[in-house]
Formats: sequence, structure tokens, C-alpha cells
Amino acid sequence: MRVLLVGAGGVGTAITRIAARRRFFDAMVVADFDPARAEAAVAAVGDDRFAAAQVDASDEAAVTGLLRRHACDVLLNATDPRFVMPLFRAARAADATYVDMAMSLSHPHPEQPYTECGVKLGDDQFALAGEWEKAGALALVGMGVEPGLSDVFARYAADELFDEIEEIGVRDGANLTVDGYDFAPSFSIWTTIEECLNPPVVYEEGRGWFTTEPFSEPEVFDFPEGIGPVECVNVEHEEVLLVPRWVDAGRVTFKYGLGKEFIDTLRTLHLLGLDSTAPVTVPSPAGPVAVSPRDVVAACLPDPATLGERMHGKTCAGTWVRGTKDGAPREVYIYHVVDNQWSMKEYGSQAVVWQTAVNPVVALELLAGGAWSGSGVLGPEAFPARPFLDLLTAYGSPWGIREQ
Repeated sequence: MRVLLVGAGGVGTAITRIAARRRFFDAMVVADFDPARAEAAVAAVGDDRFAAAQVDASDEAAVTGLLRRHACDVLLNATDPRFVMPLFRAARAADATYVDMAMSLSHPHPEQPYTECGVKLGDDQFALAGEWEKAGALALVGMGVEPGLSDVFARYAADELFDEIEEIGVRDGANLTVDGYDFAPSFSIWTTIEECLNPPVVYEEGRGWFTTEPFSEPEVFDFPEGIGPVECVNVEHEEVLLVPRWVDAGRVTFKYGLGKEFIDTLRTLHLLGLDSTAPVTVPSPAGPVAVSPRDVVAACLPDPATLGERMHGKTCAGTWVRGTKDGAPREVYIYHVVDNQWSMKEYGSQAVVWQTAVNPVVALELLAGGAWSGSGVLGPEAFPARPFLDLLTAYGSPWGIREQ
């Protein structure tokens, strides 16, 4: 397997550090718009299977050319969701398998954004599923931690734990703190703004997908391994769009433990228009410049990849499932916890980016070995869960189940 990894930020760099310990691939080209980031990621692993390159992820032709030039048969997308479609199309043009951790962007319903879906997450990719299937090619979408591992947990629950599932709810929470910062998101603020301020999507059998107000339906969820109770709210996320395609469930939701301060900050950004991606013209010493307010916010905050030494605590991703088994009610939480102290010591990557990065690497190894295979545009739920979970444990990152 020869892999083109596009994006050498926090997650991309963590991917190189995790992959360097495995032998399933022959080469990995690490490409970024900033060649210095790609070169730093490659230099850190000290492995001659890795090489650095420069590429603009929005330039479909350039990415296609890079795939062909290095004879890569897989494109792993570690950029933010703005670049999903050009990378997705470039992989198809180069006859490469495509893997991402976040799907194509949504667009709210123009008249009823908080009741009706407009363009949903992943719609643009699923619209091309027939083309991929006809070519016998695979696009594995949403293969990070959430979406990704959370979807594998949903498939595992359906296959091994339940006869009938009434509800699947992905629940994400943490007790992470960052020394020296009053506000320092542990993941890309660009992506966080996108998913938190868009109308959240809920799925119900018989009704299908519909939307609600941002931060709706607050609940307190008790997270394991010492994290404890965290208030979680509805947030737009790919699992709600993926899980019902392959797993039968009466209801599917995603709730994120954001905290009041974080929610208030996001609401203020929205109120001021600082969440917008539409360029505005501002003065500069060189004359008027068009900039995106959201990009300015991102530039003003610390890079999440650099926060590891200041971070303390744990992050938890998991899937809560309620249903019946052998005629009796059952309720479980299937989860994966990463301690920042451990991930920094073992890999030099902070917990949130490491937890995101490990899952696509596990998926690539399953694809390389043939344990996972298929064609079309497929989510993690389309594949057997057990091989993934067994290999994740073999990577030194075990998962758990708690009966509720």
C-alpha cells in the first residue's frame, strides 16, 4: 500500500507517528500547503518510507498529479471539511481509494433551518456513490474517532450486543484543561464552529432526518474512567447521517459535552458574525484585503497540536445504545478513553488529535490486509466491527463497555 496523506497539522502529524510503528504500508507521502509542516512531520518519524511534498488541497488537478507521480493507491484526507470534495474527486480521478475523517459540508434549509434538512453532511459524496461503485473503487468516509470509531461501536452493538435497537446516541465528553489559556479548543476551531453552530440533525425511524436548534436537548451524561458528569447538547455530526444507512435503530443522535463557557463563546462569535466563512474586506498596510472572519478567529487561537504539554486530563468518545437482548431491556455505553499524559509520553501528540488519528490508520491496515473491502461510498458501519476493535486493542489503545 502506498498512501498520500494530505494535511500535516495535528491529526496528520499524529497519523505519521502512529503509522511509523506499523509495517502494512510501503510508502506514505505527507503533503501540506505549508511544505515546512510536511517536512517536520516526516523528519520526526525518521523512517525512509515517508516523504514530504507540497500541495494545495483545493487544487484537484495538483492532487491527482501527486497521487499519480508517487503511484499512491490510497488518499488519506487529514484536512478540514472545506477540502473534502476536491480531494474526493482527485482520488477518483487517480483510481485511488479515498479515506476521510469528516464528510462534505452541509447547507441549512433556506426557509426552515431548525426543522428541515437542507444539504446534509456527506450528501455531495453520496451523490457520487454510483460512480465509485461502478468503478469498483472505495471511498471510506467518516473514519476518524467521531465519526469513525463511534460508528464501529454502533455496528458492534447491532452485531453482538442487541437483538433490537431503540436508540443510538453518540456521547463525547472530556475533563481536559489547558494551562495558561482561558479559551483554547483542543480541536480545529474552524471545524468546531461549523459543527456546533449549524442546525443539529436527529434521525427517527418513520420520520427520517430532521433538524433542531443548536445546543438543544441538554442532558448530563456520566463519562467513565474518572471524567464524570458532563452536560451534553445536540450538535451536527456525521454519525447521525451514517449510522441509519447500515444499522437499524429507532433514533440516532449526537451530543457533545461542550460546557456553558464554550457554548457562550460560540454564541458570541455567531452574534458578531465571526463564525462566517464569507470574506470581508479589511484595511492592511498593503491595502484592502479580503479575509474570512472564521479564519481570523482560528489564527488568533493557539494551534491545538501545540497544546499537549499544557493539557491535562482525559477525553472520551463513545456510543450509548438502548434496546433489547433475548427479550430483556439492555442499555450500554461502548467507549474509548485517551489520557493526554499517556498520548504525549508515547507519541508526543495531545489526546484529542491522537484519538482522531489512530482510527484511520487502523482502517488502512484492515484495508491493506483484506479484512475490510468493498466498493462505493461507505461508512465504517458497512464493515464488520470485530476486526477493527481487535486491531485497535493491538495498537495499545483498548476500548470498554459499561452496562448502564
